[in-house]
Amino acid sequence: MTSPDLTFASAVAARLLGHARAGAPEEVCGVLGGDGERVTRSEAVPNVASSPETRYELDPAATVEAIERVERESEHLGFYHSHPRGPPRPSATDEAEATWTGFVYCIVSLPESRIDAWRWTGDRFEAVDVVVESA
Repeated sequence: MTSPDLTFASAVAARLLGHARAGAPEEVCGVLGGDGERVTRSEAVPNVASSPETRYELDPAATVEAIERVERESEHLGFYHSHPRGPPRPSATDEAEATWTGFVYCIVSLPESRIDAWRWTGDRFEAVDVVVESA
């Protein structure tokens, strides 16, 4: 079951894919902002995980700063990270470490060159349909 669409401005989707490609083979991560269910901005945040090739951990101070920047002009909608070698589905680690109930967690898959979204319910991820606006 999926929840309502999450629409990405084409420039934001391209930025996320570019960030993931530039950061490979490590996972990259960041914060998403927009209005309602439309993503209009992203803020990259350093990945401070001890094994960034297979995990991500948002730098805490940089995350707070990124959320503050997003909230000056829009609404904080969620987060993103990349799977340089895997599908755009949450891993067991992603699920174990998710904490922001009600927020979207987007995963950028390099092998599939696509972005999928998941909303954290507090105990599991629910798929959210992703639509990318045409340029």
